[in-house]
Amino acid sequence: MNTLGATLESVASGTVEIALRPTERICQQHGFVHAGAVSAIADSASGYAALTLMPRSAGVLTAEFKINLLSPAKGDRILAIGKVVKAGRTLTLAQTEVFAESEGRSKLIALLTATLMAVRGREGVSD
Repeated sequence: MNTLGATLESVASGTVEIALRPTERICQQHGFVHAGAVSAIADSASGYAALTLMPRSAGVLTAEFKINLLSPAKGDRILAIGKVVKAGRTLTLAQTEVFAESEGRSKLIALLTATLMAVRGREGVSD
């Protein structure tokens, strides 16, 4: 997230917001934020939202995601709002809505649906 310049804006039980301010470094040839950057913050928002509902000894790993890019990512700020749809012991379903904000207006530009798995007893995850 540091590479993209993304920041964690809000964390609550089952919900996480991640924002980034577009820079030339993360834009594609037409000046829009690259789909890879939009996907990265959307995936992270879903993952962290799922993590808020996991036991302290568990981590989370994205098993699968699908993203619909609805509109070009152009604005003063791109905001990803991840929310858990259904939390389980092994699998969690989450969705992230991504908005482009500009001049006080907000436009839905992407929708990601993710399946996340609980990770326990693996390297990098403490018990």
